Amino acid sequence: MVLWVFGYGSLIWKAGFHYDDRLIGFIKGYHRVFYQGSTDHRGTPEYPGRTVTLEPCDGEVCWGVAYKVSGEEDEQIALTYLEVREKQYDMQVYLDLFTEPDASTPAVSGILVYIASPDKKLNKNYLGPASMEEMANQIVHAEGPSGPNRDYVFQLEKALLKLGCEDKHVMELAETVRQKLSGRELTNSQVE
Repeated sequence: MVLWVFGYGSLIWKAGFHYDDRLIGFIKGYHRVFYQGSTDHRGTPEYPGRTVTLEPCDGEVCWGVAYKVSGEEDEQIALTYLEVREKQYDMQVYLDLFTEPDASTPAVSGILVYIASPDKKLNKNYLGPASMEEMANQIVHAEGPSGPNRDYVFQLEKALLKLGCEDKHVMELAETVRQKLSGRELTNSQVE
């Protein structure tokens, strides 16, 4: 038995489980958005951070990393780990992974993808769309057990650029967060 898992957020730079192979690729029909609230990793229940989820979008692709996990024991360990790590993501879907932009045949079929749905009854932490300013303000102030929310944004931006992917949503948000931080640092130093 073989399990394939697709990472489009922090799984890109930190798998957290043993894997046998790692493929850079994309899934079709989705794009990455900072609409999921994080109350257990990058924020708290009182002040949730923002992490990425996927939103269906015809004609779009989402780049990330696929991990191949072989063997029943490694598979079980990975799934148990992911159930805890991805517990705020209420949907599991199986999609095709492509590695070449012009390919019509997937490199891997039936790859596991965790998605946070916009259904507030099933996903109480869904925050939904907001302006870049609002999201950046929330991210600048949010911090959880896994660290400051801004680190998540910057690490995702860096990891995607390493893959050769310029995700406009991520890059624009990262830049807005940087601007807010530099403005906040200026304000703090002017007070001193």
